[in-house]
Amino acid sequence: MRELEYLVALARERHFARAATACHVSQPSLSAGIRRLERDLGVPLVRRGQRFDGLTAEGERVLPWAHRILADCQALRHDLATMRQSLSGTLRLGAIPTALAAAPLLTGPFCERHPHVRVSLTSLSSREIDRQLAEFEIDVALTYLDEADLGGTHARPLYEERYLLLTPDDGELAGRDVARWAEVAALPLCLLSPRMRNRRILDAVFAASGAVAVPAVETDTVSALFAHVATHRWSSVIAHAWLHMFGVPDGMRVVGMERPLQAPRVGLVMADRTPEPVLARALLEVTRDLDLRDTFDRMLRDHLGR
Repeated sequence: MRELEYLVALARERHFARAATACHVSQPSLSAGIRRLERDLGVPLVRRGQRFDGLTAEGERVLPWAHRILADCQALRHDLATMRQSLSGTLRLGAIPTALAAAPLLTGPFCERHPHVRVSLTSLSSREIDRQLAEFEIDVALTYLDEADLGGTHARPLYEERYLLLTPDDGELAGRDVARWAEVAALPLCLLSPRMRNRRILDAVFAASGAVAVPAVETDTVSALFAHVATHRWSSVIAHAWLHMFGVPDGMRVVGMERPLQAPRVGLVMADRTPEPVLARALLEVTRDLDLRDTFDRMLRDHLGR
């Protein structure tokens, strides 16, 4: 198992010293472990030069097996912990940046129910979530459920994303009950980067209304977006769940937006594996007692004053 961990770390880090650091061993120990694995399997796994030059064809074939074997070993340990009536270990949770605001509503009740479990929460793009689920690098993901490539997974919807205009309280649309997408496109805007799924969703909604948004500022983090909008120089279209984390900056106001024909769904996704990862299943069980949709809708009504 340890030698498989060395191979996975080397493939991820693409550098012997960094892989050894990640595995908490010396570089000679890591190199010796990989050579033992090569002898056991009877094939070369690593192309060696003065530095790491990649995996051989055999190494590339072994790598997904290594991911699966290590994931199954971890699942076995978790299953045995369940038999002892106390879950332990680390739940590896990946989340798209725009859903991070919802994560504490899940991890809080989960950690309260399972106090001996640690949670490792990582911000990932939707594409990276697909890869890491497939390669067993994360146990469960908080992401959009309307992606076309979610095959081979189990999904549990949690809430629908609602959109709001966040604008200076003296802005031209600040007094509206509902703002139209075409009107918002004409404002000085700060939006997320087109590399992010949220922005691609917004661009499609703008296009459906016959408008194109050309933001003055683009960023790849929600925190940077709020920091810019708080200067009162720009407006933005935000997801209502973000208000749970950031609220409404002083001097700003939220205005309802016309609803898209289909609201994007956000939920938990786990790989379709047998047996299921115990900790991922435990997180899904916790969500049965939660109603994130109602939590966010009540918060939205409070901010809109109705």
